[in-house]
Amino acid sequence: VLVRLEKGGKLEKNTADAWNAMVSSAKFYGVELKPTSVGDVYRTFDSQLAGFMDRYVLKDTGTGKTRKFRNKTWYLKKGKAPMAAPGTSNHNLGIAIDVANANGKILEWLLANADDYGFTWELQVEPWHIRYVCGDAIPAKVTAWKEAQDATACTYS
Repeated sequence: VLVRLEKGGKLEKNTADAWNAMVSSAKFYGVELKPTSVGDVYRTFDSQLAGFMDRYVLKDTGTGKTRKFRNKTWYLKKGKAPMAAPGTSNHNLGIAIDVANANGKILEWLLANADDYGFTWELQVEPWHIRYVCGDAIPAKVTAWKEAQDATACTYS
């Protein structure tokens, strides 16, 4: 089940809860977490395909970065960021987020706290790309955040 995020885009329900809990906690510490764009959370196959085709070509570009797709080797264009081949991205499952400005204070906060909310990094060379790995085993900090949200909703209803 996909859930719409407050500032746009969608994530799988448990991922959305974990992301929202983590965003709330980071905000308390003066850190603003947000996706790089609404296209950097859940992506349809077609949107992943469009991004892939914009970044990769079938001719060697000299970047040394390749992907396999449709039984062919695709080469990353110079100046483009790598992207998973369509059908292989955790964005297609709604469990991955590309975090804006994931360096300095933001990256330090993520490194110290993301695992408490069920997030990890697929690739160390992509500090902006995190994925939710807990499935239905909701982390304690997410459960606590959800309970606080429920209590607040009951107070004001």
